[in-house]
Amino acid sequence: MLGNGLAPNHTGLLRGSNENMHIKYFANSEEPSYWRLTRAVNTCCVLTSQFFFLQKEDVRVNGLRGSRCQLGGPGEKVNQDCRRPSLATPSPRPSLASTGPAECACAYACAWQAAGLSCPNARTPPRPAPSCTRALLTEKARGDMRLVSWNINGIRRSPEALRRLLDSLGADVTCLQETRVTRDLLEEPLAIVEGYSSYFSFSRGRSGYSGVATFCKNNATPGAAEEGLTNLLTNHEGAVGAYGNTEEFTEDELRALDSEGRAVLTQHQIRTSDGHEKTLTIINVYCPHADPDKPERLTYKLRFYRLLQLRAEALLRTGSHVIILGDVNTSHQPLDHCDPPDLACFEENPGRQWLTQFLWRPDGENGLFVDSFRHFHPTKVGAFTCWSTATGARLTNYGTRLDYILGDRALVLGEFEDSFLMPEVEGSDHCPVGATLRAELIPAPRCPPLCTRYLPEFAGRQQKLSRFLVKVDPNLPGPTSAPPREEKNGVGVSKNRAKRTCGDPGQGQLSLLRFFQAGRPPEKAPVTRAQEPETEPAGRDPGGAAPPAPEPGEGQAAFWKAVLKGPPRPPLCKGHGEPCVLRTVRKAGPNFGRQFYVCSRPVGHSGNPVARCDFFLWVSGKTPAPH
Repeated sequence: MLGNGLAPNHTGLLRGSNENMHIKYFANSEEPSYWRLTRAVNTCCVLTSQFFFLQKEDVRVNGLRGSRCQLGGPGEKVNQDCRRPSLATPSPRPSLASTGPAECACAYACAWQAAGLSCPNARTPPRPAPSCTRALLTEKARGDMRLVSWNINGIRRSPEALRRLLDSLGADVTCLQETRVTRDLLEEPLAIVEGYSSYFSFSRGRSGYSGVATFCKNNATPGAAEEGLTNLLTNHEGAVGAYGNTEEFTEDELRALDSEGRAVLTQHQIRTSDGHEKTLTIINVYCPHADPDKPERLTYKLRFYRLLQLRAEALLRTGSHVIILGDVNTSHQPLDHCDPPDLACFEENPGRQWLTQFLWRPDGENGLFVDSFRHFHPTKVGAFTCWSTATGARLTNYGTRLDYILGDRALVLGEFEDSFLMPEVEGSDHCPVGATLRAELIPAPRCPPLCTRYLPEFAGRQQKLSRFLVKVDPNLPGPTSAPPREEKNGVGVSKNRAKRTCGDPGQGQLSLLRFFQAGRPPEKAPVTRAQEPETEPAGRDPGGAAPPAPEPGEGQAAFWKAVLKGPPRPPLCKGHGEPCVLRTVRKAGPNFGRQFYVCSRPVGHSGNPVARCDFFLWVSGKTPAPH
């Protein structure tokens, strides 16, 4: 969980039951966040009234997983008996390392002492550490498993920040979609991230298109990994297997469905909450988008859905649990859409029909997989994961839910603790989605061959072409050679001199302002190849000086304003009285290329006062551009 800053005068309160303890605090966003203290029935804790920033460095104290947090400002001590919180006077903050057993002044069992730390209520409080850090047991207790999926819409924008991004998401397995990177453009900072093993699938036909990647922490190293939903891209040991019956597909169709880099499978060993070891297969998928103007893409999308279902069901028959997570590119229910059309028309969508028969619901549906978010939040409204960036729809939450975490029925009902959205995380037109499970991941001793660290270009067996291209300093002396000379009538003339047909080398380049001045410039006599550069062109006084350029001033500014008038002022919208924005029609049709004005506010529902009004105005005098 990311750290947040506490607003001044906000006090943290401890609350919970006999098994778990929660710290509830309100950040600057006024949204509550919870931290669970495991093994604490009655405890004391030090919070700060100024700043509360949590770093993502996992620590273990007495076998419990926690996070180091950085505190600043005076601390407030909260004594909690699980029933009535009471504030006490500020006390010194505890250090991370205990300085020895000190008698605790707590009236109840102390969680600091149980965790091996120095209690702030001790009669002889230890000297606080200079770093002012301490350990808190976070909501991710020992054995909890966290998955996150995010359509990142381009992974190459900041390769150096990838490690910080993965750490901030706090997941054991992070699945990214729409990476838009091909293998020839994959650089080492993206392929090899410290503390993680990565598995990529690339588009074979188009550059900067599609692509998925799965990053597994070292504590979640998979035992097998595979690219694609078919076996056509698998040429190594350590594949996942279980491809199902694909006789309804031709080989060319299977190859086309796997050519866009839309799926990566990783197989893990987990220990369930009842202590049994099971196999879990995670399918990171980026399903195709159905372009209304390209009917063949709808067929491609439905065939991809069918292949995904065959592979997932085949894996279930082998005894493995299966989780499908990623961008499915279909909003299933009207609840998942900001502005659904007529209900009958809405449900006729082929993608929604496939999802309906694929998913299980308690009302009697026979599907094998469960939409984990709707399982935990069946009636939550406004839970969207994708918004249009062109219209600023994220500001008004005018979006759709296209990203899912689907698990097989037994796994979701038995091991899932929660499924959630992360709309506060920006950086893409999608937001991350995640889930937590009670199961514990068992890391494999070695990464499977698909891991990017084993690729020849990163394993030292092959070098990229870029390594042979070395930057050359232009100031360093280099070999020079005389320019070739042309022989004409026995006289050698260099090519550079032959290109000089007009102009005065001594005069220099004319300013742009001279071309706008009244009158024509004096004509220059043509310069022949036999003339020397020192020869003055006709019409110029050799002894005269070039007229100086006008000094910048009010006259020159007025001149430029008269020449460059700029675009006209936009009209004001009728709903808000604000300047409109200029748009251009990009859709093929009779109005392609035509410009129009609309309200500058983000799109949203008509009843939302901060959303865009219905103002629309064509730009007069503009004819549609030829398409």
